[in-house]
Amino acid sequence: MRGSYLLVVLLEKDKTIKTKGREFRLMRGHYVYVGSAMNSLEKRVARHFSEHKKLHWHIDFLLKDAQLLRAYLIPSEERLEEKLSLEVAKYGEPVEGFGAGDVRVSTNLYRFDREPDETLTAILSGLGLEWKRVKSREEVIEFGGRK
Repeated sequence: MRGSYLLVVLLEKDKTIKTKGREFRLMRGHYVYVGSAMNSLEKRVARHFSEHKKLHWHIDFLLKDAQLLRAYLIPSEERLEEKLSLEVAKYGEPVEGFGAGDVRVSTNLYRFDREPDETLTAILSGLGLEWKRVKSREEVIEFGGRK
């Protein structure tokens, strides 16, 4: 299945996240990461829920030190990552340069002072998108196996 996703992440204390070539000083709070997987949405998001993985993308380095609370799976043949990122940017504080190497936005990570779920569901509903909220690797795999 192809599509995009939103990850809701909790960083419990201020932290400097070091990736392969950058450092990001992040304040504690809730973060929303916008991503896409145009080959296998469920495998990509299941990977994000896995604790033991090779650190590759910026989000992998953040998830090493933060808690992935839930994900929103958004099946679509259209690549929606940029559109979703622009919508989330209207409500969250951008972390410049984080995880947006292949789109025309400056970031795919946004900080929120509180739980962003109401905002995210309003964005997704407003865009008329089908979506599913999941809280574990198992729920992602189950979603991917639906008929």
